[in-house]
Amino acid sequence: MKYIEPHGHMVSRTTDDYEKLALSGCEALCEPAFWAGYDRSSAEGFFDYFRQLTEYEPKRAAKFGIKHFCWLCINPKEADDPGFAREVMAIIPEFLKKPTVLGIGEIGLNKNTRNELKIFEEHVQLALDHDLPILIHTPHLEDKLKGTRLILDSLASFSKLDRSRVVIDHVEEHTAPLVLDQGYWAGMTLYPESKCTPNRAIDMLEIYGDESLWLNSACDWGVSDPQAVPKCAIEMKRRHHSPEQVEKILFENPKKFLSQCKNFAL
Repeated sequence: MKYIEPHGHMVSRTTDDYEKLALSGCEALCEPAFWAGYDRSSAEGFFDYFRQLTEYEPKRAAKFGIKHFCWLCINPKEADDPGFAREVMAIIPEFLKKPTVLGIGEIGLNKNTRNELKIFEEHVQLALDHDLPILIHTPHLEDKLKGTRLILDSLASFSKLDRSRVVIDHVEEHTAPLVLDQGYWAGMTLYPESKCTPNRAIDMLEIYGDESLWLNSACDWGVSDPQAVPKCAIEMKRRHHSPEQVEKILFENPKKFLSQCKNFAL
């Protein structure tokens, strides 16, 4: 079995995790910019972080035959200070020239504040200015529905936005139809403690179909599993999904979306 991990935060994982991914059949991994586990104190910290994503992680992944790509932004958890956020965003264009950068992400909302929304919209405009795809984070738990609606309303104001080049991640049962019905891609994140269990994700696939949907593990600082995607494939087989259906959701779908990124190639 081969698959693509379209959303994995490998800066929070060990080298052993890369080995596990390779043994599971991972051919490419895409790492969005995100929170470091603490709020960074300066824009220079993000400069070094962007170097890590664009220079070091591709080399670490390559040792196990995995292609590593990344997305760049200031994440929603640190975007509530507009002045600081704009300092970080001013750095991003320099890194967009790197050969493994896919686009802008994961941008979005954390606490659904006005400042977060403003910085989100400035990120969207940055992506449009550079003709780049977008990866969006939706809030967790009880704020997810409100945050998703705020995001969708905001995106609707961008008349030149190609919705097929936007993926809205961490969808659940109550937000997936909102995202898909408006022509965006949707990502389902497999977490042992929150977001989606494999069976919940498969239920959504069976309800909403397998077009414009992908699975990811996120595998970040919290309790998470970098092998969640191939483990979900096993559950799909148990539920009598064909090998072709499994390959479509694990490999062909993320490949289709990511191929819209000029730097993505397998």
